[in-house]
Amino acid sequence: MKHKAITLAAFTAVLALGTGAGQASAAEELIGHPGPDGVIWVPEVTGSSGFVSAGLNTHLDTYTTFACEGGGSIEVSFHLYNQPDRDPAPFSLDCPADTPSRVTVPLGTGLSGSFGATVTTSSPSIRWGAVVVQPE
Repeated sequence: MKHKAITLAAFTAVLALGTGAGQASAAEELIGHPGPDGVIWVPEVTGSSGFVSAGLNTHLDTYTTFACEGGGSIEVSFHLYNQPDRDPAPFSLDCPADTPSRVTVPLGTGLSGSFGATVTTSSPSIRWGAVVVQPE
């Protein structure tokens, strides 16, 4: 669990520095903090971007959730580096102008190691966020 928290904190710091994206206030949050089950948390990014991380536990179920808002759509490609044969198909999510929409994709058990996602937005003003969780 300590490894997960360190990975999450380090990634969030790198994301904020690398993209200049800020976190929305709690009332405007696209996707809330995943708590102790979180492997990665991207609270908010505006425009096309992505993330990479590691630390999947092979004994736990894995889920990824994406949320977006802004009047357009996002296209998500998720990649499991140690198990590329289990990559979910790329998917799109409509992003209403004023209300966040969400999709959760179950990835199953038996996953380990590194993973990442590329998010392509239909407009540079689309806001999106993501979590990867492994409930214990």
